[in-house]
Parts: sequence; structure tokens; C-alpha cells
Amino acid sequence: MTSTPRAVLRVGQIIRVTIEKVAHGGHFIAHHEGAVIFLRHGLPGEVVDAAITSIGSSFNRGDVVKVITASVDRVEAPCPYANRNGCGGCDFQHVEISAQRKLKSQVITEQFSRIAKMEINVEVEEVSSPLGWRTQTTIGSDKNGHAGFYGSRTNTIIPIKNCQVLHSSVGYDSIAARSWEPGIRIEVSAASTKEPRLIAGDRVEGDLIQIYSVAQKEYQVSAGSFWQSNICAPAVLVDAVRSFADVKSGDHLIDLYGGVGLFGLAVLDLIGTEGRIDHVEASKSAIADARVNFGEAKNVHFYTGDVEKILPRFSSADVVILDPPREGAKKAVIESLVACSPRAIVYVACDPAALARDTALLRDANYTLIKLRAFDLFPMTHHIECVALFAPTDVS
Repeated sequence: MTSTPRAVLRVGQIIRVTIEKVAHGGHFIAHHEGAVIFLRHGLPGEVVDAAITSIGSSFNRGDVVKVITASVDRVEAPCPYANRNGCGGCDFQHVEISAQRKLKSQVITEQFSRIAKMEINVEVEEVSSPLGWRTQTTIGSDKNGHAGFYGSRTNTIIPIKNCQVLHSSVGYDSIAARSWEPGIRIEVSAASTKEPRLIAGDRVEGDLIQIYSVAQKEYQVSAGSFWQSNICAPAVLVDAVRSFADVKSGDHLIDLYGGVGLFGLAVLDLIGTEGRIDHVEASKSAIADARVNFGEAKNVHFYTGDVEKILPRFSSADVVILDPPREGAKKAVIESLVACSPRAIVYVACDPAALARDTALLRDANYTLIKLRAFDLFPMTHHIECVALFAPTDVS
């Protein structure tokens, strides 16, 4: 049996294709004479002319340059920079907002089917306005000192006068109006209680420490510490995690990748003075913030370092919460985690592919996915946040 030869494509070539489905990472899949193409700025069912932007042995990349037959879900992007030659930050602005969430749901379903061999369906929940939600960002400057953001898959800064996904408290308009040192990196973070923090090289403007209020708790967040960028995200995630964890008085909680203590502090009162929280985090800045945020609590213990190395110190836990980086927890952490025999594992994930992989690892270790929620914390982009609850597999 001979295989059908694939088309030999070249960068810059324009081809006409019918887009088939959404793919992980904000791309859409099409085929051309046996060649697989991952396209940006398309939609399933559309007939488009696409420019090939890179070629590879197993797949190629491209970008839509002309829509021949448009999807009913296609809209005009609200931002003039959201195009193939513009900013690379918002890859879904051409998609109607409710359709964006349906596409993200399809991505989760596909990742679990392909990686975990599980059939699931989950609604991606609306969290915030599709514009004006982002309170933190990294801005660059071009060779002329104009502020902007990177173009898609490039190291080129696209000068931008106004970013519509940024919250007004960031003050991007005034940043864009200034002249900057060429090639500088500008970190901006805004909280409602203080002036925005801006760090550009050695220059610091505003309050170095930001204070955020979530569910009647206050959190100190320093420049080197992680905080969710969507203004509504911390409260939404705290509610989901607290509900799934269902901690009880006297429980022992291990909070992995605990950051500044967003989830641990939210359940501290429920655990009570007879309970215990072990807070594990690699960032020294975040640990320092967490110590401040937990205040005088005597039953909270802090561990600074790699989760994979620290977790084997623990032999038991009632509940484990983990919020790993994009690559997920991986095998070694999963093995140490299940060795503690928690009755509940609450997993916060920003990559559905990593969550699907770790779900399969947990299943093999006799933990079952009980509940899954997905949140649209990053409207106008392909990114998704999930919260999953695992419990020991019932073998009766």
C-alpha cells in the first residue's frame, strides 16, 4: 500500500483551503493536497486564501489573508491591531464572543479525547467583559522608543496606541504617549487600591507592592510574584477551588505552587486552628508575600523550592490543591501527591493538554476526575483556565 504524496509548500505561497476544526493553541486545521496546515485568524467551515508562514516535516503554519466564504461566527475585530500583520496577543478577536467559548470547549474535549482517552464535555464559563479585563501586562518598545507588543511568532514590537483588553487602571494610553528607551521591557500591574506599578529597567513608578482584595481577604503581591491578570479571575477561582476542596475543620491541606497564598488563605478559616496548611512555592518573592498575607497564623508552614523535590517529604494529607505552571505537574509530582492519599485533589490548570495528561496519570494512580469547570479568563485569546476535582477511585 502506497501513501498519497503530500504537497510541497513554500513560505509565502497562497493556497485556497476549507478550514476543518479548531486546534489547541489558537490555530485552525486545514489540509491541502495531503499537507496539514495550522492557520491563524480562521474559523471552522470557512473557505479562505491562506499564506504559508512556515513549513515543517509533519505540519505547516499559515495565516488567513482573504475570506472567500465566512463563518456566521466571524465578526469585525474591535481592535485595529488584531490582524495577521499586527499584535500577536489577541488571536480570537475575529470570533463572536460566545463562539470563542464554544471553540475553547471543543479544544478541551479534543485534548482529553486524544491524550487522556476520555470523552468529556464542559462549558467554558463567561467570567468578565471581553474587553478591559487585563490588569497586568508586559509592554515592549521598538527601535524608535514607541510602546507596543510583539507581532505573532516574531521578536518585532508592533507600536500600539491603545490596547482594548487592558483595564483602564493600567493607564496604557499614557504609556503609549511617552518615549521609551528602544528595546526596553515595561512591566505594568494595577490594583484598585493603589497606583499602578510600572517597572522599566531601573525605573520604578507607582507602588512597588500591590494590594488585592478577594473574598474579604487582602493579598500583598510584589513585583516578582504571580497574580492572575483578569480582574475577575481571583474571586472566580477562589470560589471554584473552595467549593471543590470542601475542606473541614482540622484538615491538613498541602497547597502546591501556592504563590502568594490565594487559595490557602481563602480556606484558612474553614480549616481552623486545629488544621494545618503546608504551603509549597518555588518563588522567594511569592513566599515572602504569602508570609505577610497569612499574618500571625501559627498553623501555616512554608517551604521554598521545587515542588517535585519538596513534596516527597509529606506522607499524608486530607486535601491537596495545586496550581502548576503551564507545563503542568508531570509524573513525579503526581506520584508523590497520590502517595499522600488525599480524599480530594483540586487542580487549577492553564493548559488543557497538560491537564489531560495529568488526568491520565492520576487515573492510572486510582484517582478519578469527579468534576471539571472551565473559565474564559482570557477573552479574545485562545487561552483557557480549568479547575478539576479528583477523588480516590471507588473500587467497591
